Formats: sequence, structure tokens, C-alpha cells
Amino acid sequence: MTTPTPAEALPDPSLSAMAADLQDERLIQRNGLRGAFQAAWSRIRTGDLGSLPVVIGLIVIWVAFQLLNENFLSPTNLVNLTLQCAAVGTIAIGIVLVLLLGEIDLSVGSVSGLASAILAVGFVNMEWPLALALLAAVAAGVLVGLLYGILYTRFGVPSFVITLAGLLGFLGLQLYVLGSTGSINIPFDSWIVQFASQWFLPEWLAYVLVVLVVVTFAAQAWVTARQRQVAGLSAAATSVLVAKSVGLLVVLGVPTWYLNQGRGVGLMFLLFLVFVVVMNFFLTRTRWGRSVYAIGGNVEAARRAGIKVKQVYVSIFVLCSTFAAIGGILAAGRLAAANQGSGGGDTNLNAIAAAVIGGASLFGGRGTAYSALLGILVIQSISSGLTLLNLDSSIRYMITGAVLLLAVIVDSVSRRSRVTHGRA
Repeated sequence: MTTPTPAEALPDPSLSAMAADLQDERLIQRNGLRGAFQAAWSRIRTGDLGSLPVVIGLIVIWVAFQLLNENFLSPTNLVNLTLQCAAVGTIAIGIVLVLLLGEIDLSVGSVSGLASAILAVGFVNMEWPLALALLAAVAAGVLVGLLYGILYTRFGVPSFVITLAGLLGFLGLQLYVLGSTGSINIPFDSWIVQFASQWFLPEWLAYVLVVLVVVTFAAQAWVTARQRQVAGLSAAATSVLVAKSVGLLVVLGVPTWYLNQGRGVGLMFLLFLVFVVVMNFFLTRTRWGRSVYAIGGNVEAARRAGIKVKQVYVSIFVLCSTFAAIGGILAAGRLAAANQGSGGGDTNLNAIAAAVIGGASLFGGRGTAYSALLGILVIQSISSGLTLLNLDSSIRYMITGAVLLLAVIVDSVSRRSRVTHGRA
């Protein structure tokens, strides 16, 4: 005779119809669009702020400058603002990458200046084909990154020291490459100058690209949801996918329409956006990207998990210096010149500040490629607004510094909150 099984020991029939990753009764169930909002609010309350602070800050900056000068949000000014974002924003992508590992690169300005000097000397003075001069400039960035990676992984020299030495050394090499003239003008009829300042997307093509991006996003999200359902895992509801797709259409479509009221979307800014999207894909959808976040979170745990830590470090340093070189090329094209001041001034500070203000954590392991986009929009908006108000550049430095400090404080406070709530 068998002993009857207690009712509480019997399996819950409702669990068989539930996704495998949600069958633990301790998990909070949130379904549909309302559930998505509740989950987002829960993350915010526990310190997982994401890009929310910088988005709110950007809105406040735009509203304030528009009230002070009605031309700030004009299509003409915003088109100029996007073009000004591209070069330093591209450099900031590399800074985001090294920050994800909890490291820093102080030499991106010097590397960008060296790349612009190589481009100008090769194309103008030595009469190389433009493609060859561009290739040589980018190759210089790759070699610098390899040097940093080897010094860091082989000898254990801190990245701060390596790149500080690189800042001085490559600045000197830039001056040596430029020679006694100190300044070289790039012909206005060269396509690199036209690309950086004169080429814009036709209106119809800009709208087509927006639709293609939204359709691609929706299709990818739907396929991912179906794959998770087939595997017995939880998936986003259809209402959530539709809301995200509509939101993306608004975020991309409205600015595109407004910029088209002026000169339109510049190809240089479009290239910057492509860099951001591509790097975000590699960071979030590849094993390499997951390794980057793992190392930034805990390098020893990542090493014990079998991640090839040294290879990831080298790849990040190479990418950072390469993006710095590309940013220098774009800046040279925008100015149609390379000189002793290329990559100098506040280039380093703006690139690092853009990454941090955009949401990349100085503690490593948190941030996305979109941090570079949001951060450089904040910095260039401040610069553009103060220029329209005819205020001195000293005020711009003070305001940018205050915004940077505020961003670090928010990051530190939210990090403590995540630790307290077990989200770190």
C-alpha cells in the first residue's frame, strides 16, 4: 500500500505551460506592455539607470538654449551640430571600449593628430593616391594599438602610464611628420573634404534608410522571440515588440525629417552612426563582446572562465587607436587641413568626457557604443549653444567639467544602489 502524496508536493499543472526560465515561483511575473514598463521602473529604482540621465540632461540643455536663442534648434544649426559630432564622436567610441575594461587611453588626441598629419603629407606633399594615404593613416592607428596592447599584456605597464607616454611621443612624431611648415592644406576638391563637409543624403534615401532600419529591427526582434518560444523560454510580447518598433521609427524618423528641412543628414555623421551601430552589435551579440563585459566586471573570474583575456585587451587597444586615427582623418577632412594643433586642444578631454557623460562607467563593465553618441551630443550641444550666445570658451570648459563631474557622481551613486539591490 502506497502512502498518498501530500497536495503541496504535487507539481503545479500551470507550470507546464510556463516558460522554462520563469517556472521558479520566486520570480516576479511581468507580461505584456504594462509588465515591460513595470520591469523598467524596477530597474530604475534599483540603480540600473542606463541612458536615462544623459537623455534627460540632453533635453534640458536643448530646452534651455532654445529659450535663450531661438536659432539653437533650427535645422541649419542642428545640421552643423551633427557634423561637428562625427570626428570626436568616432574617437569617443574607442574610449568607451577601453572604459568597458576599466582602462583608459590618454593619447587618442595625439594619435588622431598623427593620422591627420600622415594623410596630409602623403596625399599633398608626397602625391600618394588618396586611398593609399588614408590606408597609411589608419595603419598608424592599428600599429599604435598593437604597441599599447603588447606593453600592457606582456610587461604589465598600467594603461594610464603607457598612453600618457604615447600622448607625448606621438605628439612629437606628429610634429616631425609635418615638418617645418607646420600646416598642410588639403585640396577642397578632394573627396575626403567633400565627404566631410559637403555630401548629404538625398531626402528620399534618408527616409528609405530609416524604414529599412526599423524593419530590420522588428524582423530581428520577432525572430529572436520565436526562437526563445520554440526553446521553451520567455519572450517579449507582441505588444512590446510593436511599441519598440514604433518608438524607433519616431526616434529616427522625426530627426531625419527635421534635418531635411536644412541641408539634410551628412554622410560623415551617417558614418559615425554606422560605427556606433556596428560596435554595439559586436559588443552585445558576439562572444568577443560578452568577453569584454566579463573582463570589465571581474578580470580574474573571466580568466578562470576560460576567456583569453590578453587577446581581448590587445583587440580593445587596437580598436581604440584605430577609431582615434579615423577620427583624425574626419577632422582633417572637415577642416581641409592638418597642422600642429590637429588632435590637440580639448580633443582628448572631449572624447573622454563624451564617453563618461554618455554612460560608460569608469569602474568598467558598464556602457554601450551608444554612450559615445549621447555624450558627444551633450558636449557639442553645450559648445554650439554657448557659441550662439557669444559667450567665452572659458564658460564652455567650466560647464562641460561640471556636467562630467555630475555624470561620474550619478554613475557612482547608481553603482552603490545596484550593489545594495543585488544588481551589480
